[in-house]
Amino acid sequence: MAPTVIEGIEGAKALVGQELGTSSWYEVTQEKINAFADATGDHNFIHIDEEAAAKTPFGSTIAHGLFTLSLGPMFTYEIMTATNVTFAVNYGYDKVRFPAPVLVNSKVRMRAVLSTVEEVPGGIQAMITQTFEVEGQEKPVCVAEQLVRFFGEV
Repeated sequence: MAPTVIEGIEGAKALVGQELGTSSWYEVTQEKINAFADATGDHNFIHIDEEAAAKTPFGSTIAHGLFTLSLGPMFTYEIMTATNVTFAVNYGYDKVRFPAPVLVNSKVRMRAVLSTVEEVPGGIQAMITQTFEVEGQEKPVCVAEQLVRFFGEV
């Protein structure tokens, strides 16, 4: 599926309240979880020790919540693109929650909704609600309110 095109600042304003799209599925393997643990220094057993994690209520290792959130940029590039702006930057997050774990070997995808747009000096700030889902599971594994600033309409 082609990404949603946000055509400048006025185009962003016109998309408020609309779903921008859904990414493809991405498999979260133990190898990827281990690489994230190495990159961040977070080697909690629940993420990397398969034998010990099997004895927990989860029954297996789980991905770091921040691993899940860090998939957002990759999914965003697949879901949307902006044109007719000088540049856009990730301004941060207002709220992030991890309502359910991502078990090893799960497939994750992200759904994005352009929730709000407000004027800021030189452009706009958009809130994009990112909902991360696991295949075959009703409850989301992460819900995040990302703030993106778009500057200078060309």
